[in-house]
Amino acid sequence: MEAITNFSVRVVQRYLPSAFVLAVILTAIVFVLGVAVGGESPMNMADYWGDGFSSLFKFGMQMTLVLLTGYVLALTPVVQSLLTGLTRRANTPKQALVLTIVVSFVCYYLNWGFGMVAGAILAREMGRRVAIHFPLIVAAAYGGELVRGPSSSIPLVIATPDHFMEDAIGIVPVTETLYSVWNIALTVGLLCLLVIFFMLQKQPEKIIRLEADSEEGRDAPAPEKAYQSPSDRIEKSRWPTLFLGLLAAGYLLNKVIFQGFSIDLNTIILIFLALGLLLHQSPAAYLGAAEKAVNAARGIIVQFPLYAGIAGMMTSAGLVTQFSEAIISVATPETFPLLTFLSAGAVNFFIPSGGGQWAIQGPIMMEAAAALGADPAQTIMAFTWGDGWTNQIQPFWALPLLGVAGRSARDIMGYLVIWLIISGAAIVSTFVALVVFG
Repeated sequence: MEAITNFSVRVVQRYLPSAFVLAVILTAIVFVLGVAVGGESPMNMADYWGDGFSSLFKFGMQMTLVLLTGYVLALTPVVQSLLTGLTRRANTPKQALVLTIVVSFVCYYLNWGFGMVAGAILAREMGRRVAIHFPLIVAAAYGGELVRGPSSSIPLVIATPDHFMEDAIGIVPVTETLYSVWNIALTVGLLCLLVIFFMLQKQPEKIIRLEADSEEGRDAPAPEKAYQSPSDRIEKSRWPTLFLGLLAAGYLLNKVIFQGFSIDLNTIILIFLALGLLLHQSPAAYLGAAEKAVNAARGIIVQFPLYAGIAGMMTSAGLVTQFSEAIISVATPETFPLLTFLSAGAVNFFIPSGGGQWAIQGPIMMEAAAALGADPAQTIMAFTWGDGWTNQIQPFWALPLLGVAGRSARDIMGYLVIWLIISGAAIVSTFVALVVFG
């Protein structure tokens, strides 16, 4: 295992381009496929790309704010103290890996947006305090991203009355999908495999440490000016951040008590914002932390629109439909969930937004499942797991974590390629077992 992983790391380090260049390469591949396979003209493909380019602006802004507000919260003295206490429980590299994997996996399970920030911040803190190869622990923090928990949108949508596919498949409760015995067993099994895989990794002789000069939040305070104007005093006053933090907290409390509380991206942003404002001592301190966080968000800002353009070409050129129909043509009721998993994983590499992929590919696959008589619950979870599986080698979802950690995709992808194979084998084995044992 060590030799295989080391080989993968060397190959990725040498040949994998930056996440931005990879997005451009994927754009070119889809463009050529649209012309050669979809029968579209180059001008049509350019139009499809341009039409799709802006479709993720809202989601991209949400992800930027998740990263920014979560990062700023992590730089507060209270959270830094909590992280310090947590990281002190790890005295060796292996202890650091296990703690990082378990905490980030649980956070991802509860909500993928929360897990993204929490895992990256914890990996940074471990990198500061433990002599560990930093790319290794960052990869370990990201490995749990594939888990599908209660924030997985697809099973929740299918369990909601009046969803857009109810006429075809009915309502499928989450007790048959997310909380089925086999899915819970698979989730626990993947956590165990993730821990074992990274525990087997041996650190290189020359480890890469987290650079001391990049340790955000540890800068020496600026010297006080002899004279402070009224505006200076307001900037360093407690009341502006306290007022705004209490306002956001009051809104969230009202939601919990009177409207029913549900976790989504907007809620996470507000929680991070409220806590960050309340725990920072002044507007100057908050904005100083935000300045560091903005730099970490550059990958999201630049690259998310590129993937939206790819999705626009894939959809409008009919490539997703052609691919899905090719899978359906060779499927049987028993093999359909497994083929759904593999096809969702393949399409996810080009359309990494789960909601966007489901809107395009989901109806085709679910209508085929109904026609074949395949188990709808298994098909839904197969699609859901496939959507998360290839995230391991798709930089789209790693960008927030990489931004916080200050690493590039090529630093972690060598480990994650092997984890993709291991986790894929575990998921495929589960679906095979469901066919064999019912």
